Amino acid sequence: MSETHDSSPTFIDRRDLLKLGAAGLGLGVAGGLAGLSAEEVALLQERPSLGPAPETLLSADPIDVVRVGFVGVGLQGGSHVRNFLGIEGVEIVAIGDVHEARAREVADWVEQDGRRRPALYTRGDTDFVRMCEEEDLDLVFTATPWEWHVPVCLAAMENGKHAATEVPAAYRVEDCWRLVEAAEKYSKHCVMMENCNYDRPEMMVFNMARQGLFGDIVHAECGYLHDLRGIKFEDRNEGLWRRAHAMARNGNFYPTHGLAPVSNVMDINRGDRFDYLVSMSSPALGLHDWAREHYPEGHVKRAERYVQGDVNTTMIKTVQGKTIYVSHDTNLPRPYSRIHAVQGTRGIFQGYPNRVYVEGMSPEHRWEDWLERRDEFDHPVWTDLEERSAGAGHGGMDFIEDYQLVKALREGKPTDFNVYDAAVQSVICPLTEWSVANRSRPVDVPDFTRGRWAQWPRLEFLRG
Repeated sequence: MSETHDSSPTFIDRRDLLKLGAAGLGLGVAGGLAGLSAEEVALLQERPSLGPAPETLLSADPIDVVRVGFVGVGLQGGSHVRNFLGIEGVEIVAIGDVHEARAREVADWVEQDGRRRPALYTRGDTDFVRMCEEEDLDLVFTATPWEWHVPVCLAAMENGKHAATEVPAAYRVEDCWRLVEAAEKYSKHCVMMENCNYDRPEMMVFNMARQGLFGDIVHAECGYLHDLRGIKFEDRNEGLWRRAHAMARNGNFYPTHGLAPVSNVMDINRGDRFDYLVSMSSPALGLHDWAREHYPEGHVKRAERYVQGDVNTTMIKTVQGKTIYVSHDTNLPRPYSRIHAVQGTRGIFQGYPNRVYVEGMSPEHRWEDWLERRDEFDHPVWTDLEERSAGAGHGGMDFIEDYQLVKALREGKPTDFNVYDAAVQSVICPLTEWSVANRSRPVDVPDFTRGRWAQWPRLEFLRG
């Protein structure tokens, strides 16, 4: 791996990258925020050195064939590779993973599809830097453990590639700013691949809200409620890294599945923005109980100590006065649910189970099953892509999010979601940790758009 020349400014110091082992992942309490005073935290809210954000959203030059390199091809990363194989105008050029056997397996899929075998990058944790330097790529897609999302995205943009990352894009305030700074400096897309933006009920709600059926939106509720205890304690996949975060952090680690879709409906970064939040966590008991019940005395996992509260509850206020409830619950026994509620002056949608009530349209004081209204208000993106997305991950929404990204790159149009969305939804993670550590004190949410939220156009999903 070549060294960075001093004459070429870089956001990633290679020597720092090589230190990003378990001791250097930024897993300090609150991502480094908890011990800071409110005044010190306030200094992280602005980035005056950046100057104003661009007046218009990024539209890069159109790309006829999108050349992609994947970094991390485990369960979710491999699923994205499968999706990209089903999208026209894509060439999978490179595969990177710390597990060489898995990288070879996924490369086999590409070759078996009648395509040229991709180059492999399997020389260790930081071999993605070599990929970004050596390969002629348009897009680098990362589905790695959380601590590698920012390094991979920065390496991609520094080397002239667009970046896409699984969620959250970052979990430190400073890193959220670094993504924004790099995207602006190099004029590259940096997209957080939040699949729930494209879930069918969420897109129907967006469509209904755009048609004014809910009236003025005033409140939303969202969350990620999923029993992950078995996954966190596995000796493979996410069990190799996800549990470590619960040993060092206490807050909402995974807000975007619920928060992103309601942000779309509430015009966050496009007419409104998050102003401040307060957060609190319950005691941390669930993971300790699981370890005690599943491992014998003396087992190393029974000696682990967790600080992440089992249930985190956060309230966000927007500058236009709207309120958002956000919940995170992954350490206790429960059926899966995300919570998805959008409430306005004329109606409400509430998820799990999905149901809707619109004044003057629904039977008085009675919920309607969302399927009773789906044919009427289904989002056009779903009707366009329903057949093509059938059988893809998470009910088809994973394919749709990948398709939409490729479409934007090939047509040279703004992506549905951009680096500012990635930053503001991800920064909720460290801010909740600070609030929890400081008796649920309010903390301001940075304005990564630096005021442009008031003029950028409302979200409209790319079509046609």
